[in-house]
Amino acid sequence: MNFDIRAVTLDLDDTLWPFAPIGARIEQVMHAWLETHSPATAAQFPVATMRTLREQVFAENPQLIHDLSALRKLTLEHALRRSGADMALLDPAFEIFYAERNKVECYPDAVEALERIAARLPVAALTNGNADLARCGLDQHFVFQLGSREHGAAKPDASIFHAACERLAVPPVNVLHVGDHPLMDAAGAMRAGLRACWLNREGVAWPLDEAQPDLEFSTLTALADWLDTHLDTKDTAAA
Repeated sequence: MNFDIRAVTLDLDDTLWPFAPIGARIEQVMHAWLETHSPATAAQFPVATMRTLREQVFAENPQLIHDLSALRKLTLEHALRRSGADMALLDPAFEIFYAERNKVECYPDAVEALERIAARLPVAALTNGNADLARCGLDQHFVFQLGSREHGAAKPDASIFHAACERLAVPPVNVLHVGDHPLMDAAGAMRAGLRACWLNREGVAWPLDEAQPDLEFSTLTALADWLDTHLDTKDTAAA
């Protein structure tokens, strides 16, 4: 496949690391913290009940879907208020959540592949999530991080892709977006005029009734290998 890639935008959750174990750990750590600091809240909102409350808060506040930190904090606020807790606990509780949220364990292939890709092309993080790459210890591999909270709209909205391209100073057609989600990442990027690589770690069939992405790999290593070959071939052709 012959196209000119000059920069990469990269999703984070379920692309560099799996989110499910992070989410499960957050629930347990938050509950233990509440048991110590606000037993009434912990009793009224055990893990399953807190999860239901979170889902309710998310559903009732679609205007905040681009700001997962705000939604998480709103969930904690509701739980503390309904249980008659000291509202001064809200900020410390959120910090416990956020510290756990940024304890990531990357897929085995991810860091080495990311290093290889970043050595060849500028890489920008483009995420709907609320991870902080500096706190995750991975920011050195990226030229910048653009989140939906900062931008004001979430993928697959074309504007967040275009904002990343503008910051990279590279036309969309020369930017390859890489991510795990068929709609948010692959289709969203293609609709915005970028090239798309679907990171399909589970090996499932393309689920959308629209054009398939330009590239599909099961690991970031496979993408790094493809980029090495593609860029070396392009450099040889230009010589």
